[in-house]
Amino acid sequence: MPLNPAQFSPQGPGVDYDPHWYRKAVFYEVLVRAFADGNGDGTGDFTGLIERLDYLQWLGIDCLWSPPFFASPRGTAATTSPTTSRCSPEFGSITDFERLVSEAHRRGIRVIIDLPMNHTSDKHPWFLESRSDPEGPYGDFYVWSDTDEKYQDARIIFVDTEESNWSFDSVRRQFFWHRFFSHQPDLNFENPAVREAMFEVVRFWLDKGIDGFRADAIPYLFEEEGTDGENLPATHEFLAEPREFVDESWPGRVIIAEANQWPADVVEYFGTPERPECHMCFHFPVMPRLFYARARARPPHHRHPRGHPRDPRRRPVGHLPAQPRRADPRDGLR
Repeated sequence: MPLNPAQFSPQGPGVDYDPHWYRKAVFYEVLVRAFADGNGDGTGDFTGLIERLDYLQWLGIDCLWSPPFFASPRGTAATTSPTTSRCSPEFGSITDFERLVSEAHRRGIRVIIDLPMNHTSDKHPWFLESRSDPEGPYGDFYVWSDTDEKYQDARIIFVDTEESNWSFDSVRRQFFWHRFFSHQPDLNFENPAVREAMFEVVRFWLDKGIDGFRADAIPYLFEEEGTDGENLPATHEFLAEPREFVDESWPGRVIIAEANQWPADVVEYFGTPERPECHMCFHFPVMPRLFYARARARPPHHRHPRGHPRDPRRRPVGHLPAQPRRADPRDGLR
């Protein structure tokens, strides 16, 4: 049921050009499936979210962040690369999404989405072509090997479900690399065609009017023998390219680094003044500690061996590294 706009007195200021809007913005993560059902089928959708925009404006939200809503062969919106122009049908069409962006902008609310660069689904057309035609145009789009003994220094992230970062493909008769689940094969960013394809993905969604994206799982884009496969120099070299691409063609849009690493490593994703990378970075260590401290309903009373309070809200902040000199020192960890 639509809310009564009279409750919130929306003003509709529109979105002005401001290249630094994200520094003071209030971001609101909205899981479309769980937020508002606009057609009565029991699942949240774009229409339901549009009907609640007046309410979100009244709350003082500056930017909506939507986790993945892309069409997935598994029947749900999944954290796989949005290399398709289709939204998951349960949420609506691409036209519905464009209407969401337009209506949000009319109220002065920006919209960002997830961009999982690292991998696709194993049912993605690229992967199906790669496994069936090794010599074809998509044959080198993924990381294939005749052995599962390469890159042994890379940790297994999901140790509760995965025994290896390699899985054997019965069609191609080779192993494919995946830093996450075995149904999410990693793209091969050593291949220039993959990088160009990712630029096309960025172009498609920014042309739909979004105000930026969260670059998901970016520490794992490249592999290198003898390393842990995380935060490699090649990764930083590449990330400067989409930043330049976005700044030149869509000024005022942002790239947010989703790098689940310690701050000393995360700050490198800002890049340098000469080669900037991301505008903002998530601060992963502080986020769970905020929830932990709230769950306790009081600051912990544990004492550090040296006498310092072990307050989970303070320790990550107290251990922030000096951020490298960048094009604009006001950009920071959030």
